[in-house]
Amino acid sequence: MSVAETITLNNMELSRVFIALGLLLLAAHFFGYLFQKIRLPRVIGEIFGGALLGPSVLGYFFPQAHQWIFSAFEGEGKLISIVYWFGLVLLMFISGFELQKSFDQKDRKLIVVTLLGSTIIPFLAGWLSPSFYDFTPYLGPTSSMLSLKIIIGITVAITSIPVISRIFIDLGVINTSFAKIVLATATLHDIVLWVALAIATGLVSASSLSASEIISTVLITFGFFGLALFVLPKLTGMINGFRFNLLIKSSTSGYIIFICFLFSALASVLDVNIVFGAFLAGIVVGAMPHERFGPAKEHIKDISLAFFVPIYFAVIGLKLDLIYHFNLLFFLGFVLFATAAQTVGTLIALKLAKVDWLSSFNMAVAMNARGGPGIVLATIAFDLGIINQTLFVTFILLALVTSLVAGSWFKYVISKGWPLLKSESLEPAGLIAWEGREISPLTNPNLPDNRN
Repeated sequence: MSVAETITLNNMELSRVFIALGLLLLAAHFFGYLFQKIRLPRVIGEIFGGALLGPSVLGYFFPQAHQWIFSAFEGEGKLISIVYWFGLVLLMFISGFELQKSFDQKDRKLIVVTLLGSTIIPFLAGWLSPSFYDFTPYLGPTSSMLSLKIIIGITVAITSIPVISRIFIDLGVINTSFAKIVLATATLHDIVLWVALAIATGLVSASSLSASEIISTVLITFGFFGLALFVLPKLTGMINGFRFNLLIKSSTSGYIIFICFLFSALASVLDVNIVFGAFLAGIVVGAMPHERFGPAKEHIKDISLAFFVPIYFAVIGLKLDLIYHFNLLFFLGFVLFATAAQTVGTLIALKLAKVDWLSSFNMAVAMNARGGPGIVLATIAFDLGIINQTLFVTFILLALVTSLVAGSWFKYVISKGWPLLKSESLEPAGLIAWEGREISPLTNPNLPDNRN
């Protein structure tokens, strides 16, 4: 296949590409805004809009129209898929530079206890679940059971920082000790779980699953993680001040995006997932001086939220086949299992630390909100062939349902005047109407817009 063949499109093919992108963008923004107005998370609206254009609705009732419009997903071009991957990479990139970076010293003990309980026990429960339930029918084309076990463990344990941040902001409790402990814990354990995801995807690309191959994948992943966090920030800081750094002089935004692509490419060369590379690039960019790079980061957020991220979530909806690949009994069982594992793990850890039952349960509910990270995890696992479409649908719906439950529970707790932590009390009069919206990992927690 020549270079010309990969980039040359006739007028009809271009028409289908722009029609498809236009419809996806329109559906994502329209339903995202509509769902936000009716006090549901915006991301659900964006996925819902894509689902209407997918096999569940348009493809079912008008299959020929669906095939004609979205044929850009097929063939050698796969142009919409490329836009989708840009959205995913940029989403993880800007997630990285918006992580919580400061932890209250007095809450360190509670953070560590919650981290251990909400990470280790749920992950182990997910890891061991294929030993008690046959997940073979849900394996993807790669047929990698080891990768599947890691993915299930991450899915059970992961927490959405953006979702829980948005809930706390809308309820007016973002500055409480409870909120700070939850966000600090979620930041740390999600970093651990993204490393685990990078290992799982690395094992998929490995030529074999011998002990040496597994050890090599783990070491490369942790080596890249350490390099990105401890070496590259200093190197980047030096490059930022180079006299002959013409890219940063020409366009600060272009320079930041270049760092994102560079890390992604380096990750790919090392057989580490490119999304993990983008995430680490975001952490590096987040360490850069805000005075110099803050406006450029905001510009990148704006264009990502306006185009790439909505397209990404709409395409997720487009991939959902709720007619032929939704198993209700399996979904309900997995939701109960995942919720119970995360809840029990968090409760055990906090009760051992002598935290009261209500505070412990509130923490468990917060750690159960899977939101955007759960959705990203599902799409990566599905696109790499680790899971099949039925498990993909289950993971997506799990992320959405647990986020809605968390928001509803905290609204109820605060309306009753119950404390989130024993040392804190809230009056019902202080309640701010919960709009069910979520904050994007790419926005400041004090800004109203969101995605994830």
